[in-house]
Amino acid sequence: MPSPSERPSVLFVCVHNAGRSQMAAALLTHLAGDRVEVRSAGSAPADTVNPAVVEAMAELDIDISAEVPKVLTAEAVKASDVVITMGCGDTCPVFPGKRYLDWELPDPAGQGVEAVRPIRDQIEKRIRGLVDEITSAS
Repeated sequence: MPSPSERPSVLFVCVHNAGRSQMAAALLTHLAGDRVEVRSAGSAPADTVNPAVVEAMAELDIDISAEVPKVLTAEAVKASDVVITMGCGDTCPVFPGKRYLDWELPDPAGQGVEAVRPIRDQIEKRIRGLVDEITSAS
């Protein structure tokens, strides 16, 4: 088992850090536990997490109601091994030696929980693959 400093670190980035990146971070934390260090941020963070996203995650018994959108910093990118962007475009800083993935997913902003569920499920499928990949590599 890797020590905390040797754990792979993943940063999820979307524009508002109120939907996709929050779901991805919560799902990775839920599925990988302490085997992975997880962060999320937004290039233009919203004031609160999307209530439909909170509701969709609660359906999986994952409570993100206390999460707060965070601003994307260069430090967060530098501290991460894998940076997964979800529609933040050119606003994500790029540093050499980092692994970047871009997950094209619909933006749940302004959508009801019915529209958020399929986005959540797509994210969960990708997270399960990511967990297998990064935890077996370490």
